[in-house]
Amino acid sequence: KKRVLVADGAMGSMLYEKGIFLNACYDELCLTNGELVKNIHRQYVEAGADLIETNTFGANSLKLAKFGLADKTAQINQAAVEVARAACNEDTVVAGAVGPIGVEVAGQNEKIVAQSFAQQIKALVDNGVDVLIFETFSSLKEMLIAINAARDITDTAVIAQMTVGEDGLTAYGTDIKKAITELSNCENVTVVGLNCSVGPSDMLENLKSICQCTDKPISIQPNAGMPRSVDGRNMYMSTPEYMAEYAKRFLESGAKIIGGCCGTTPSHIKQMAFAVKAIDKSAVAATVKVKAISVERKQAVKVVGLAEKSRLGRKIANGESVSCIELVPPRGIDLEAILEKVKLCAAKGIDAINIPDGPRASSRLSPAVTAYKIQEAADIEAILHICCRDRNIIGMQSDMLGNAVLGLNNALLITGDPPKLGEYPDATAVFDLDSIALTRVLFNLNHGIDVGGNEFTPAPAMTIGVGANPVAFDIDREIERFKAKVEAGAEYAITQPIFDIDMLKKFLDRIEGFRIPIIAGIWPFASYKNAEFMANEVPGVVVPDILLERMSKTRTREDGRALGIEIAREMLEDLQDIVAGFAVSAPFGNVETALSVLDGNI
Repeated sequence: KKRVLVADGAMGSMLYEKGIFLNACYDELCLTNGELVKNIHRQYVEAGADLIETNTFGANSLKLAKFGLADKTAQINQAAVEVARAACNEDTVVAGAVGPIGVEVAGQNEKIVAQSFAQQIKALVDNGVDVLIFETFSSLKEMLIAINAARDITDTAVIAQMTVGEDGLTAYGTDIKKAITELSNCENVTVVGLNCSVGPSDMLENLKSICQCTDKPISIQPNAGMPRSVDGRNMYMSTPEYMAEYAKRFLESGAKIIGGCCGTTPSHIKQMAFAVKAIDKSAVAATVKVKAISVERKQAVKVVGLAEKSRLGRKIANGESVSCIELVPPRGIDLEAILEKVKLCAAKGIDAINIPDGPRASSRLSPAVTAYKIQEAADIEAILHICCRDRNIIGMQSDMLGNAVLGLNNALLITGDPPKLGEYPDATAVFDLDSIALTRVLFNLNHGIDVGGNEFTPAPAMTIGVGANPVAFDIDREIERFKAKVEAGAEYAITQPIFDIDMLKKFLDRIEGFRIPIIAGIWPFASYKNAEFMANEVPGVVVPDILLERMSKTRTREDGRALGIEIAREMLEDLQDIVAGFAVSAPFGNVETALSVLDGNI
């Protein structure tokens, strides 16, 4: 419930690709070729999977009997758990996979089926699986038999996944909404969900239909599209990039466990993990908790209000509309180009320059150095982003005190993207703090109290800005975190780029009881291709279809830029009376575009 988990992909089709014949017992490979199975598990872990399923889909006595292996049921399941555990990290969830028996369950068969499930479940639990995952069940009745068998043996959590067709019905004609509702009422079922049978598009439609049927977390594991016969082989045609796009949609539609089924490979899971974890910042947890320290001091210290901290702070405090433009630091040490842009912004009356800190986990010139040089070169203030990713709590405090000495008095505090989402995926992430804890640290510093509770004087006087995402997929959690930021000392917020005005207005209504000045982020499209990129590739951004349709009608780069500016101006006009100002991005460093949005000149 706290964060999304990425599950693994296919095992059977991966083993088939490795040359294992279809008539072989794939479950037995855990005994006879454990290294092959372990290697596939490990590929999924390295691709970013948080949850790995044991290779035991058909490892029940009734199915194993077809291969003369019924007497090895416990041994095969034990080996499967050991192989999976050997391939995983200590924080990887190992799920014991249980598939359907595949027979019509009626009358005298029920007892035999229940016994077969019970034998397999006991072997998995006794050998230490973290959870049980019942998957690819078409018969609700058979699923309930498996769930009841588990309930009588263990209190281990159960993930119950049905398989459903394009029509929303199981192979037995049961409406999937009815099935999910009934499964949700089972006490030992922790997660309900869908897997197999259909590709991402149909799975998304089924996901939307079951979201209203349960208050339990939902898991989704589609096939990599529908199989096609190519030279006698079934091939799954969905690309990793296509699956990743749908992974984002699954997340935004409420899924909490996202993975793949038939035809998905480690390449698919890698792209899906990249997409999902970029959006789900809750996957990044602070390791150090910062307590709210009383501002009562033994010695006097001057603490100034927002209006006294900076020119930007004064305008925000006085209710005047502010304008800022975001410029990204250069990759090297040449500041000439960015400083020329800054001087142009100052001449146009822009209030501040927004300086990101390693956006998208990229490595660029120090944002603090860039901000200092900007304020040195022109009569304009910088808003320095401070990211929790790269420095521990000691280094971050030292940097913020240093920023105050340099006159960098405007800070925007963000958690930051994990390194695995950027250009240096093997870099170490620190994340001692998240943005809420960092807000509390800076609030305390502004009162002359450091992270160790030590008093000092004089205190810095830095404005405390935070981020906000009015279109977050989990809006309740976003509002909860926003309230926590305000309670920690935030004085204003800058939003993600806004394209859906109605969603921003709803967000503002919901934070009315703890609202601080909100500066709306604005991104003027540079082209239709750029609009598509923002809609499909940028985490935390929602672009309405109507805007994509408008941009799709442009035919030249110049037309695209002009329409992007026009759309951005329309948003400014609609929002100017309900926000504290605007933070306009300069697409691809084109500051003239950002200025055109703000001053009305193309």
